[in-house]
Amino acid sequence: MTLSSVNKSILTPVEFLTRSVAVYPDKTAVVYGDRRYSYKEFGERVYRLASALKLQGVGKGDKVAFICPNIPPMLEAHYAVPLIGAALVSVNIRLSASEISYIIDHSDAQVVVVDSEFAALVEPANLPKVQTYITVCDVSDEMVLGDMDYEAFLNTGSAEPVRADIDSEDQLMTINYTSGTTGRPKGVMYHHRGAYLNAIGEVLESGLNGRSVYLWTLPMFHCNGWCFTWGVTAVGATHVCLRAVVADDIYRLIEAEDVSHLCAAPTVLIMMSTWPGAQDVEMKRTLNIMTAGAPPAPTIIRNMEDIGAEITHTYGLTEVFGPHSVCAWQPSWEQLGEEERALAKSRQGVPFIVTHFMDVVDSETMEPVPRDGLTMGEVVMRGNNVMIGYYKDPEATEAAFAGGWFHSGDLAVMHPDGYIQIMDRKKDIIISGGENISTVEVESVIYRHPDVQEVAVIPVPDEKWGEVPKAYVVPKTGSDPAAEDIIEFTKTHLARFKAPKYVEFGELPKTATGKIQKDKLRDRERQGRRLINLKPSRTRLSGIYCRERVYRKGCRGRSVSIHPNTHVRYEI
Repeated sequence: MTLSSVNKSILTPVEFLTRSVAVYPDKTAVVYGDRRYSYKEFGERVYRLASALKLQGVGKGDKVAFICPNIPPMLEAHYAVPLIGAALVSVNIRLSASEISYIIDHSDAQVVVVDSEFAALVEPANLPKVQTYITVCDVSDEMVLGDMDYEAFLNTGSAEPVRADIDSEDQLMTINYTSGTTGRPKGVMYHHRGAYLNAIGEVLESGLNGRSVYLWTLPMFHCNGWCFTWGVTAVGATHVCLRAVVADDIYRLIEAEDVSHLCAAPTVLIMMSTWPGAQDVEMKRTLNIMTAGAPPAPTIIRNMEDIGAEITHTYGLTEVFGPHSVCAWQPSWEQLGEEERALAKSRQGVPFIVTHFMDVVDSETMEPVPRDGLTMGEVVMRGNNVMIGYYKDPEATEAAFAGGWFHSGDLAVMHPDGYIQIMDRKKDIIISGGENISTVEVESVIYRHPDVQEVAVIPVPDEKWGEVPKAYVVPKTGSDPAAEDIIEFTKTHLARFKAPKYVEFGELPKTATGKIQKDKLRDRERQGRRLINLKPSRTRLSGIYCRERVYRKGCRGRSVSIHPNTHVRYEI
């Protein structure tokens, strides 16, 4: 890496490791099971990986794919790969074999490093560009791919520091693929400057410092762990790696390692707050949790605060390096009642200290919407932590950057205090009888029902109103709520037309980061409606076996059964 001048150097987060190795050589950098690496040891492992990759011919502009859970090799990759000028491709371990093959091939990765548990998902026959496979034998010694395991591969490299091969802050650093809910996933290109600044932003907004202990519940493959992969190292804090997100292990590590920080989607917070032993956990200090991925219901925030956590709500997308805004705390909120305070904290807030530029606009005119907390528009962003663009997709990039802003596709209102509040995705907003209904607003109310653990609301067609809300509900363990009770509960807290007309009970499809996949729920509805709508008699109903229950307005409160092997919605 070269200096541009005597008073300017290239911003890159890989230099965070250089500093912490020099300043905190003996301090614990990484904890994983019974393994503990000091910053000196962590640095040596990174340098070995970097030099080993160079010996394989990997250099500037090349791509290296990692398919691993939150284990040390995944963390090491975030430094070693960009250090030699290459780009890291972090692959979602929850994807199918065909999806993983597409990402590896589309990214032009020439080296694939895969944890043995997920090696069967890699199909070499479909990956002609890959030259080298390396298997991480973490929970199994089985060599599924390649002829060298990760630790042996490290030993081919040198522990001597590796000089950064980075010529520009705008140089490609990582490629993170979107979920692909509306087609093939798109490769979001990150640059060194954005990763550096967003990592600093995470440090500032989360309150990380040298005494912090960060638990890896957020997948590192998701937006490079919201840049905490670099931010934790920047302040010489400790990374605690966690292979699988299980409530028992989370709380065990919180106690054992004196965890101070973690990040989690609302669904993980639900899991943590409903774990039977949550109230008995002895926290030595406040547990600082940053959440994003979906607007958390005020009830979820309140439940986590009851067990000793402090929730910071952030908002962003893969295209902006993860979180872009934060619900910055206002001293005046201390005077609010419990419910009002939780509502204030559930908003998406204001731009990060390092981001600056964010607005809610009319997507046609690009003019800001009134700051009245009522008028919806699209959230747009620009600045240092916006992606370079989509890899090998100039058309999608041009569309995303129309009008000189990145278009999020999220609908929000701007409050008089300058805080934004997400109301819905463009594709999720319900237009019923000419009225806009925010699914997020309806979900927040249903979450307050004492028997509801999780909920997702989507639009479904209606002959009279065009479309109406339908709620998919996961009941709390041991409860058996009636659909009509949930509908009536919603009506007591919202305008009646916003209440769901249908309720279905069952599990919710989710992404690897815990975000509910509403697109799959919509697909399920569309598939069901393409089939014949049967109107069986009582006797015919008795012969139908079911796993789920559906309530339709007009059924007089009866649960209507669905055969587990069909998507037919039986109507009475």
